[in-house]
Amino acid sequence: MHMNILNAKRSYGLWVMGFGLLMASCWMLVAATAPAPRPEADITVPAGFKATVLADNLGRARHLTVNDNGDVYVKLDKLKDGNGIIRLHDGNGDGVAESISGFGNFTGTGIVIKNGYLYASSDDEVFRYQVNADGTVNGEDRVRVVTGLVNKGQHSAKALTLDNAGNLYVVVGAPSNDCQEKDRTKGSPGQNPCPILENAGGIWQFKANGKDQSYGQGVRYATGLRNVVGMTWNNQVNDLFAMQHGRDMLFQFYPELYSQQDGALNPSEEFFRLKPGADCGWPYCYYDMNKKAKLLNPEYGGDRVKTGDCGGKTQSIVQFPGHMGPNGLLFYTGNKFPEKYRNGAFIAFHGSWNRSPEPQEGYFVVFQPMKDGQPDGAWEVFADGFAGAKKDPGGAKYRPCGLAQGPDGSLYVSDDQKGRIWKISYGK
Repeated sequence: MHMNILNAKRSYGLWVMGFGLLMASCWMLVAATAPAPRPEADITVPAGFKATVLADNLGRARHLTVNDNGDVYVKLDKLKDGNGIIRLHDGNGDGVAESISGFGNFTGTGIVIKNGYLYASSDDEVFRYQVNADGTVNGEDRVRVVTGLVNKGQHSAKALTLDNAGNLYVVVGAPSNDCQEKDRTKGSPGQNPCPILENAGGIWQFKANGKDQSYGQGVRYATGLRNVVGMTWNNQVNDLFAMQHGRDMLFQFYPELYSQQDGALNPSEEFFRLKPGADCGWPYCYYDMNKKAKLLNPEYGGDRVKTGDCGGKTQSIVQFPGHMGPNGLLFYTGNKFPEKYRNGAFIAFHGSWNRSPEPQEGYFVVFQPMKDGQPDGAWEVFADGFAGAKKDPGGAKYRPCGLAQGPDGSLYVSDDQKGRIWKISYGK
């Protein structure tokens, strides 16, 4: 009797132990196969909006574009696994890319999709790819659309956009601060006329279906633009719009004219609406945020009063504080955001590095209300918190760069520090 009870207890104990091991094994299996937790978006957006992370750690993600099927294509400024273009596919629509693939063995900034073709730029060329019905791209099958553009390592990003008449627009930034005889050298005079403007410092128009075009086959659509990274075609008013990075070193070179605070605020980052033949005034002119006027640059005899012929140059439609680095520009044409955003402009400011001793600024996405292609109210910060606790290039967690709109009306934002892509949507 005693032995039977003992054996029964032993059997029960072994059963309990076995059941515990079985449950532990099942838990470990579930834990091992459970999806990784979604990263926190880490940015702030207005009430009613939500931000999610589509993809992370892509590398130096610059501009991005979205196909009609929702696939997102990202241009990288540094190759990742040998690829300079990344395709993100969110098959189940949960806001997270389940499929990430790449192609294109060149680095760069510009990328845009239209009429079934994807256009992407290096720092001196533009390529065209055909996009398959399922969103895939044969990376080996490409056409070189533009070649031989100026690339001297300074302001070399080639932003792209397309109109509805078969034209491709390419930025060629000026490899200079203000076209001095000795670049970025105190006391060096400006060159007049500025020879850089012959093949840089502007926007060139090419045929979107062309091959191996260069300056001889293109048209200089706009000039007098030091450096443009944010550029887009506005289909509502059929005009080209661009954000210019203003010059540097006004206080450092001319402390008798500009205080440290003046140098942090000036010159303006300017928002232009561009017609064919536009001349925005660089290097001769700049917009002074304090004086609220386009003035002659000191290298060309300016004294913060003289305007020279700057009044006759193409005038910007909105001016922003200096050095904030406008890298992305998009007009919102969707119907998912509230009505106030319809046809307005979103601008991604990459962030400043040279406003010291004033606080660094930018590192956010702003919204500029627009009506019929003209500003319609004051700009406001739309998405913030990208930098984290420290707004400077060395300490910023993320730096917004590119903007794109999805077919569902969502807004996508890229970061070129770590390669995070956010999707900002409205409502549930």
